[in-house]
Amino acid sequence: MSRIVGALVLVAGLAACEPIDIDDGGGGGGGGNVLFTKGFVFVREDRNVYVVDDKGDANSPKRLTTGGGASNPAVARSGRSVVYVQQTGSGFELRTVATTGTGQPSTVLASGTGCGGCTNFRYPTFNPTGTVIVFAFNNGAGNFALGKVNTDGSGFQALTKQPSTSFGAPSFFPDGQSVLAPSGSTSNQLSQLSRVSLTGTVTVIANNLGNEVLWVLNRAVVSPNGQQFALDGRLSSGGSRIFVGPLSPYSAPTKVTDHQGEPGAQDTFPSWMSTTQVGFLSTAGGGQNIYSVTLPTTTLGGGTLLIPSAGEPDYGGQ
Repeated sequence: MSRIVGALVLVAGLAACEPIDIDDGGGGGGGGNVLFTKGFVFVREDRNVYVVDDKGDANSPKRLTTGGGASNPAVARSGRSVVYVQQTGSGFELRTVATTGTGQPSTVLASGTGCGGCTNFRYPTFNPTGTVIVFAFNNGAGNFALGKVNTDGSGFQALTKQPSTSFGAPSFFPDGQSVLAPSGSTSNQLSQLSRVSLTGTVTVIANNLGNEVLWVLNRAVVSPNGQQFALDGRLSSGGSRIFVGPLSPYSAPTKVTDHQGEPGAQDTFPSWMSTTQVGFLSTAGGGQNIYSVTLPTTTLGGGTLLIPSAGEPDYGGQ
């Protein structure tokens, strides 16, 4: 996928962390017998899905899949299920798997089956009740559209049909009736923010993301109270940083992370952990690790290390 940042690599020599057990296939949701209820889901170098509960051990994640080929995982608000993209040869599937680590993944939707010529699935996310999945897909016309499907695999519907507009990763507003999504003329330059309802109504929220942000690198996400958004803004230096701004009313976002001396470092895949805390992936220092930043920030920095050796993170649960 062209918008995933780099290849996942293992982290070596993290002075602040214990040795990483990347092959942990059991345990209880991220260390010992901790049941996953709230925390991060992510993928690693083996392209499998892992979870770490907030109360678990960040160096001992729980592996939920074993076959590889997974990307873009997201946690249901209940904390009980993860949805992700599975690449199978030239095909794509939306799959779900329980965060308990028991049972097998279940296929919700396969490319070309039940959704016309849809392919190249990206960025699935659950609605607040966990009954509907909204995701991005290649609509066969050179753009990425948004679609929705029930978690039982029924009711696929393309939500966006604009021939000259591509849409990126969706993020649900608290009411569950619409999503925030980056949008633009091409899938590689999503320089707008749009609100897309589950009935297919598209409203452009912002045509300008500020002087520093060229476009959204991977996703823009709505805060738990629906009042703010966070995005990973591509910079002219080639790097990206996390930006946060108000939604009601909209105002251009402010940079909340930075890395002096590393202009090309990529801070991306933001997730709201609370109304005052944002988690994100960073490549600063040569690895790929999950960090967090607390708002409002007074001094720009790289955040607090939470989980080493993790890619494409998403935070969720209750």
